[in-house]
Amino acid sequence: MLDAPRELLRAMFAAAIETALPAKVVPARLPQPPRGRTIVVGAGKAAAAMARAVEDNWNGPLEGLVVTRYGHGAQCRKIEIVEAAHPVPDLRGQQAAERILHMVQDLSEDDLVISLISGGGSALLSLPAAGLTLADKQAVNRALLACGAPIGEMNCVRKHLSAIKGGRLAAAAFPARVVTLIISDVPGDDPSSVASGPTVPDSTTFAEARSILRRYGVTEPLSVIKHLERAADETPKPGDPRLARAEAVVIATPWTSLQAAAEVARNAGVAPLLLGDAIEGEARELGRAMAGFAHSAALRGHPVRAPGVLISGGETTVTIRGDGRGGRNVEFLLSLAIALNGLPDVWAIAGDTDGVDGAEEIAGAIVAPDTLARAAALGVDPRERLARNDAHGFFGALGDQVVTGPTLTNVNDFRAILVAR
Repeated sequence: MLDAPRELLRAMFAAAIETALPAKVVPARLPQPPRGRTIVVGAGKAAAAMARAVEDNWNGPLEGLVVTRYGHGAQCRKIEIVEAAHPVPDLRGQQAAERILHMVQDLSEDDLVISLISGGGSALLSLPAAGLTLADKQAVNRALLACGAPIGEMNCVRKHLSAIKGGRLAAAAFPARVVTLIISDVPGDDPSSVASGPTVPDSTTFAEARSILRRYGVTEPLSVIKHLERAADETPKPGDPRLARAEAVVIATPWTSLQAAAEVARNAGVAPLLLGDAIEGEARELGRAMAGFAHSAALRGHPVRAPGVLISGGETTVTIRGDGRGGRNVEFLLSLAIALNGLPDVWAIAGDTDGVDGAEEIAGAIVAPDTLARAAALGVDPRERLARNDAHGFFGALGDQVVTGPTLTNVNDFRAILVAR
């Protein structure tokens, strides 16, 4: 049996974060300085730290502005940092997006735009399309979040309600060269999906956005529905000449972070099995499914023999049913703990690599073999908490939360289930 399973799981999570830090991944991918101006723009939870890495490694003049989540800023000398709201956009994000769009206009072929994009940028870079308001976008965001829409579907809608996403930022910068550095938080690392691809061609359409809202029964605001029905200004598609001088480079991925965590496990004598970095679905359902893998590993040595660890990534969803504090990673863990039912020598960790699970400043939590027993001793009912979407409250009562603070990167969720014996 392992001596310190909690410490091993925390070390694996830390390695997943560390390998994706902007100071490590940005410098080697910077382009050569241009003959003209260098403008740095960007959005996302890692955007400020990425801007700092650019400044620290850039040989020449530059200027710019990036927008990040409240509390995720970094000290920069030449690039302005604006903090705004996530996941529901606010006025500061809208104003920053408007300034960024203005900043890249009227450039020449000799100029360079460095675009720094990471997860969270869709909400942070919120500039409504003509005829729409910030309140319209906020209402749609809240509705899609509440019904558990996958991030890809949310981004399709966001692109078609925006004046800057879905390639529009790069189109505005033409004929300047645009180099986008991306820290990916999406399954498959599709550049057009990270922060809704403001500098990348968009293959989705107004028709798809309308279909998504119909699927979830979203019928308001009426201005949004009418905007999507008019479909007057489609996003730039692949082959659009305005994007001919735009390139995108993914510099950190969820898969690389899972591999870093796996190496920590190997060094501790634990066999890692990477299940994938694109696992999606309802968080509580995935928890039950992963409990089945853990039972099989503990009792039959399959799909991994003990000591072994099942590692996965991807972004689950939570359909809000109750009045709890939410959090997809902790909801996954609570469902997992209930299904494990105190299975001996099985531990688990799940957390968001940006340090924020849902709307809480808590990255995630840890499940131990005695989680349910300790909850019972405290009079905390796990099933009642799960029904209320209050997994944060559950793990908070047990003292099993994982708190990192803002990590200043974002490569999506990290999950590890350790079968110690």
